[in-house]
Amino acid sequence: TDAAGPRLAGAAGDPLAVAWGLGTMQALGLTSVRAEPVTVRVWVRGEERVEVLSPVPHRLAAAALGGSVGTPPGGLEGALVRVASLEELRALAPERARGRSVFVDQRMARAQDGHGYGETVPIRGQSASVAAGLGAIAVLIRSVGTDQTRFPHTGAMRYVEGVPQLPAAAVSNPAADVLARWIEAGQAVRVRLELGAHDGGQAQSANVIGEVSGTDRADEIVLLGAHLDSWDLGRGAVDDGAGCAIVLEVARWLAQAEPPPRRTVRVVLFANEENGLAGARAYAAAHREERHVLGLEADFGDGRAWALRTPDLTERAEPSSISSRWDPIARLLAPMGVVWQPEEPHGGADLGPMHDALPDGAGMPVVDVMQDGTRYFDLHHTANDILTQIDGESLDHAMRAVLADAYAASLE
Repeated sequence: TDAAGPRLAGAAGDPLAVAWGLGTMQALGLTSVRAEPVTVRVWVRGEERVEVLSPVPHRLAAAALGGSVGTPPGGLEGALVRVASLEELRALAPERARGRSVFVDQRMARAQDGHGYGETVPIRGQSASVAAGLGAIAVLIRSVGTDQTRFPHTGAMRYVEGVPQLPAAAVSNPAADVLARWIEAGQAVRVRLELGAHDGGQAQSANVIGEVSGTDRADEIVLLGAHLDSWDLGRGAVDDGAGCAIVLEVARWLAQAEPPPRRTVRVVLFANEENGLAGARAYAAAHREERHVLGLEADFGDGRAWALRTPDLTERAEPSSISSRWDPIARLLAPMGVVWQPEEPHGGADLGPMHDALPDGAGMPVVDVMQDGTRYFDLHHTANDILTQIDGESLDHAMRAVLADAYAASLE
């Protein structure tokens, strides 16, 4: 976070992060350290200002969503219409949206497993195109986050082809509360957006890769992933500096382990997770022919490990019981307070292209070491995602759970 700062793909901090990754892996004694080129799409935030014109003029704590287009010179202004969900937006009568800015006001639920994110993040991704189809001029959303600070949460959105592209921004939870109170009181709210966001073309980034070489089963790969990039508002400490720290520290321990890993443990710091997954797709294209026996991704901040989800559904005597192959690993983690869960693991966004499709039609198996996400979405994608927010003790706990899991998988 200090060596590269904000490191959105293609921005000034991106090559600094790649250089840091290479130097750190070499200093830790990893082998086959390299940067594999990735072409990324660049998005530039530019200057931005979102303000209320009436009933009480003031500037809102707001940030453009990643990938948003900008506003015309001088900005856009119009009345604000509020809906409580993406479903309510889809059902909105076009005459209510036409010529107005739409405010999607759904609060994210706080949860240890972060399930509130999955419930609300479609609002961030889809609202602009839905509102465009109704004739709206712009979109504001309540931040996809659980805090009550004035830090807005950015994050990627996408446009549907053939639909007009509307400028879209998130407002902080307290700012959203103000808008909601006015509208609930029957007051007409009028807003102006000035967003300088624009496409920055293409740039070169890289996946940074290093290995702990295996012995008699070196052609089999245990993949440990995290993502090197971050959003531009903060410094990407919890998302995903913490994940980088976890997998690199695991590799440091494995490089000096006795007995050494039988399988090769490969650490990949992926490019462009936040704004396109170009690094994940490039890795899969380059390495899908190799034998990946297990993947694990650390991308949930510094929270303590609390649950384990294993890729043994077809091996279990019954769905609610763990297989004999994975039971020893679950027992290894149990003294740390990590409980086994029968749910299917998902692996993480960067492992998706490898998990979903390999040449033989069977994806790379993945395991989830679940981290406590109770406070993760207080900081996620905000300017407050900085190093001083990291809890070293809980980060170390998560690392040790991943270490135990990865070491056992490398020896089996």
